[in-house]
Amino acid sequence: MLGDLLARIGKLSLNALAEVGQVSILLVRVVRYFPRVFKDRGLVFDQMKVVGSDSLPLVILVGSFTGAIAALQATNLFAKFNLIGIARPFIGGSIATVVFTELTPVLTALVIAGRVGGAIAAQIGTMKVSEQIDALEMMAIDRNRYLAMPRVFAALTMMPVLAVFSNIVALVGAFTLTSVKFDFSSVVFFNSIQQYFAVNEIVISLTKSFVFGGFTALIGCHVGFQTQGGAEGVGHSTVRAFTIAAAGILVLDALFGTIF
Repeated sequence: MLGDLLARIGKLSLNALAEVGQVSILLVRVVRYFPRVFKDRGLVFDQMKVVGSDSLPLVILVGSFTGAIAALQATNLFAKFNLIGIARPFIGGSIATVVFTELTPVLTALVIAGRVGGAIAAQIGTMKVSEQIDALEMMAIDRNRYLAMPRVFAALTMMPVLAVFSNIVALVGAFTLTSVKFDFSSVVFFNSIQQYFAVNEIVISLTKSFVFGGFTALIGCHVGFQTQGGAEGVGHSTVRAFTIAAAGILVLDALFGTIF
């Protein structure tokens, strides 16, 4: 019994390590084609539209409620101990810190992992099972240049832009809730943010978004290239891409927490 359990754990560990290696190799192959971005700008711009402008309404919706929920939790905590009056000058700054460094990058990345990462896996997976990728290779078109590079580069560049929009609407959502529930004025709220604002908070937010975006697209491409089994395999790859990307985002966020 114990031997079977250890064997299963060992097999899962080896499979995980093998997949990490495959993703690392794919990353090297994709980065190698980054100098061709301008030449392949048509492909890149199409993917930037998918990752960026097409995802913006959902990101704004999530960002606004993220800020409102962060403000609700912060104010309720102080109100519970009758400290809302004392904490009033600090609430705006504290909400901005947690929004910039944690909530916005992570939640935006999870939304993109579901919307874009799964779509990438489904698109490439469909091409794989329908032998379109084999046709590309017969025409001497590298799948990593034609399919993976535009998607990864678009995610790398557009995720920080989405994070900026999410940060802005999150602060607006936080101010709206605090002003309605606790009668905060715009002067008190935004002066608090300005007084306690640190540049490294924005740097952390943009860096996380950059890494999370590239990771999500890379996983989507990797899973798509591994797809087998027709329509059922495409559905499995879509779920698998989101699952791996979401778990990886949380692991990477924990690693960022130990570094910054």
